Amino acid sequence: MATQIFVNLPVADRKRSIDFFTALGFSFNPQWTDDAATCMIIGDHIFAMLLTRERFQTFTPRPVADATQTTEVLLCLALDSRAAVDEMVARALARGGSTYKAPEDHGFMYGDAFADPDGHIWELIHLTEPA
Repeated sequence: MATQIFVNLPVADRKRSIDFFTALGFSFNPQWTDDAATCMIIGDHIFAMLLTRERFQTFTPRPVADATQTTEVLLCLALDSRAAVDEMVARALARGGSTYKAPEDHGFMYGDAFADPDGHIWELIHLTEPA
C-alpha cells in the first residue's frame, strides 16, 4: 500500500506558481525546491511537484500536455466546509486562476473548481456526513 502521493505537474513559471499557491494557503518544502522544481505540501502525505516544463520533460519520452488546451488530470481536494471551497475558489480567481465550471450542489456533496495559471484543473469538494 502506498504511504504518500506525489503528483507531478508542469508549470511555465515556477515562481508564479509558488506565489499563486501560497496565496491559496499552501506551503512548500525547501529541501525539494530548486530553480526547476518545488514541492507543494497539500496534506500530511500529499504533495504536488511543480516542475518547469523543461524539467518535467526529462521524466517522460511523451510530449508534455498544454493544460490550457487539453485535460491531462483532474485534481480533487476535499475541504472542511462549503465556505472553505468558496473561499479557495475566490482566492484562486483573484490571483490569476480561471473559472472551470459552475459550482454544483448535490446535497451530500458541494463542489466548485478553478484552473490554475497553467491550466491544471483543481476541483474542490465538501462532503456531508450521511444522516
